[in-house]
Amino acid sequence: MFPLPSSLQIIGLVILCIGIYAEVERQKHRTLEGIFLAPALILLLLGITMFAVSFIGMVGSLRDNRTLLKTFFWVLLAIFITELLLLCIEIIFEKQMNAVFHSTVQDGIRHYYDDLDFKNILDFVQQKFSCCGGDEFRDWHVNPYHSCNSSGPLSCGVPYTCCIKKVTGEVINTLCGYKTLNKERLELVATIHVRGCIHAVGLWLKDNFEATFGIVCSLLFPQAVGLVMAWLYWQKLNEIHYRLDTVDFKALDMADFDFASLDLTGAGWCWCLPREGGYLPVLDKEDDTVNDDIFQSKV
Repeated sequence: MFPLPSSLQIIGLVILCIGIYAEVERQKHRTLEGIFLAPALILLLLGITMFAVSFIGMVGSLRDNRTLLKTFFWVLLAIFITELLLLCIEIIFEKQMNAVFHSTVQDGIRHYYDDLDFKNILDFVQQKFSCCGGDEFRDWHVNPYHSCNSSGPLSCGVPYTCCIKKVTGEVINTLCGYKTLNKERLELVATIHVRGCIHAVGLWLKDNFEATFGIVCSLLFPQAVGLVMAWLYWQKLNEIHYRLDTVDFKALDMADFDFASLDLTGAGWCWCLPREGGYLPVLDKEDDTVNDDIFQSKV
């Protein structure tokens, strides 16, 4: 039980440190407010959650603390179920979720030059997946610098990361997307990528089902193992505590057992607090001697 929470704790701590560093760097150029457009904040929340949950599980397993183990189990189960629900929602309501992603990407494009984190991510996605914008290349019209109503060299154009590389290793002209927003798609198929990144990424995930399935399993499988191990260890501790708190009256050969003969010292006002060895009856010296003689004769 101990190795799994400790490994998750280390991973959570690493993610937390990366999130702190990214947030510090982001604050230097921060003008954008938006939880979906702040990857550093997402890393911070993910790191804190992983570290806290795994720390509770580690302490609970080290100290054999049933309360901490129950907390670890139920919190991890809630996270696991939430992830499964989000995955099912994405699969079942794909069109509706694409609309949500489109709105989020448009907000990011609107502040493209204000948020360095989002700019770097979108540039990477546009180059990696050969796409432009969220739903299509015209999404860049919402950016005040690229809008056709603005003035300047970027007016009515798209960033150079949308441009098509005709030769591998070619130095791209940063103004290759100049005056493209007011043209038709067929006129631009040789100049820029006209399909949106939401469709491009979704198509890549479907075409590479094995890789997608592997990524999902790598995220869910450790959590499932943690749930099973926490449940088994929790039940084992319950069994041990039950055995320690139970008095076997048959073994004591006391059919006419008197409740008043129990030594309930330390049981508390509710007579329910556990004690190692259970609550054994208080025997007089004569009774103790008789029981010893009986035991000796049986032996």
